[in-house]
Amino acid sequence: MILQNIHSEFESFLKSNSPKIDSIHPTLEKSFSYLLNIPSKRFRPLLLLGTVDAYNENLTRNAFDVAYAIECIHTYSLIHDDLPCMDNSDLRRSKESTHIKFNEITALLTGDALNTYAFELLSRSSFKDSIKIKTIQNLSQNSGIQGMVLGQAIDCYFENTKLLQEEIEFLHINKTGKLIASSLSMAGIILEDEELEKSLYNIGIDLGLLFQIQDDILDVTSSSDDLGKPINNDKDKNSFVTILGIKLAQKRADELKTLVLAKINKLNNDKFSQNINSLIKKHL
Repeated sequence: MILQNIHSEFESFLKSNSPKIDSIHPTLEKSFSYLLNIPSKRFRPLLLLGTVDAYNENLTRNAFDVAYAIECIHTYSLIHDDLPCMDNSDLRRSKESTHIKFNEITALLTGDALNTYAFELLSRSSFKDSIKIKTIQNLSQNSGIQGMVLGQAIDCYFENTKLLQEEIEFLHINKTGKLIASSLSMAGIILEDEELEKSLYNIGIDLGLLFQIQDDILDVTSSSDDLGKPINNDKDKNSFVTILGIKLAQKRADELKTLVLAKINKLNNDKFSQNINSLIKKHL
């Protein structure tokens, strides 16, 4: 499949598979799907789907539930990140943040719901049980206390406290890199190729750092209209720009981009290289 078509099909899949919540609560079902269904770049799900498609296109549509789970985790993290107790951001994907659209309690619980729903999706995917278990282990480890949650905790705790470059990289490997690495490596799990899974995870860690550095640079060089979220939101945090400055941050990004592209090409799969290079060019 063409990556653009995968993206289009996945957007339709998300909208047609929003869960029904039988409840007297007036807005929980709407808030669950609100941010999730705003069209976006879907970088993480497309890393998974583009990789699966490059190696075995017959499995691509079967992997939609796994990609959906990734997007649920990512979306929950954005909702919680926007809350007043964290980044206090009123704008996300060029729309009102979930706590502004609804209220703070609903946003908090919506994030919780998306987090748990991700693992329901993995548990009922069309793959055999051994693959389901490995995807559940992979996503929970990389999004939890050994990954994204750990990174978020470090980021918030050390706000207004300057860290060293290696400490910032550790922070952002966890906060951003490990979910991106999970997105790629779960494709290896689906394909039942352990060596590929390890290679994809390593690519994902470097790609995650690259993604974060570029995001930090855009935070000070772009407009809120371009980004769909507030700018200059990291001035009190340990971003690559606040610690290294723009020139050194860009230099580190260039180094990582060269490294990532070399690792991608080393796998000797032209369609994989094309798909991932396309995502990198479009979003980084």
